[in-house]
Amino acid sequence: MPLHQASGRARLGLALSLLTVLLWGFLAIALKIVLQELDPFTVTWFRFTVAGVVLGGYLAMRRQFPTWQQLRKLSLPIFLIAVAGLSLNYILFLIGLGKTSANNAQVLTQLAPVMMGLASLVIFKEKYNYWQWGGITLLVFGLVLFSHDQLRSLVTTFDSYLWGNVLLILGAIVWAFYGLAQKQLLLHLPSPSVMLALYLSAAALFAPMAQPASLLNLSGSHLAILIFCAFNTLLGYGAFAAALEHWEASRVSVVLTLTPLITLSASAILPNFVPQLLAHSPLSLLGWIGAIAVVAGSMATSLSTKSKN
Repeated sequence: MPLHQASGRARLGLALSLLTVLLWGFLAIALKIVLQELDPFTVTWFRFTVAGVVLGGYLAMRRQFPTWQQLRKLSLPIFLIAVAGLSLNYILFLIGLGKTSANNAQVLTQLAPVMMGLASLVIFKEKYNYWQWGGITLLVFGLVLFSHDQLRSLVTTFDSYLWGNVLLILGAIVWAFYGLAQKQLLLHLPSPSVMLALYLSAAALFAPMAQPASLLNLSGSHLAILIFCAFNTLLGYGAFAAALEHWEASRVSVVLTLTPLITLSASAILPNFVPQLLAHSPLSLLGWIGAIAVVAGSMATSLSTKSKN
């Protein structure tokens, strides 16, 4: 079976990856707030529905809406893996997030891009040179320090966090399958068309479990944040899918490990402006040292241009 190959436009792939990091970094915090008033299934259905409708309208306006003949080119088994992986990741992450915290959720979900990156070395025949492997080592070391406060809280409140952590780890595993399947689907259709098919399929999957009437009871602030989450879904996963077109999956996955930096920084700053919606979550000195190590490791891995053939 032929495998998807990146276009080689590394700078564009890096820029799209960083945009994904920025969007996903704020997403966990926004979702944590929305869960104060909505159940996970309704939130997930709303996100997929809005993303699918908006993207579909955009493609229709540009006369790029995929035809049935084009969609039939997609490998059905791989497409089903992508739909299942994306849908399960969304709901498992959301339920786990409700049982833990935004910071903790982002730390544990870093298992997803790491697993995707390592798997892509085998499946897509991508290579890491010695500098990149050194960057991976530094990145892992940084993540350990970076998550020190969260891991310590897991020990002291183990019972309340246990199931949330299990769900988050499962969500990370299925996301890795989604990411690899998503890259392979790009063989047959451009990323916007693939994402449209995924969004609408996932929205239909969650429709029977959603409660749309509960949206009418949302406060103005929670409704605005929910809409932000929906458009974050559209832009974040659109940027991620486009990044995979231009850059190797292993390098995209490494850049995505920067996401906790955005989440933890925002968690420390935003409560000063909206204390009624978000509690303070300060970062220790050890956490900042870990953050710097994560950034250095990610730069060494993703920006290295020499790879073993």
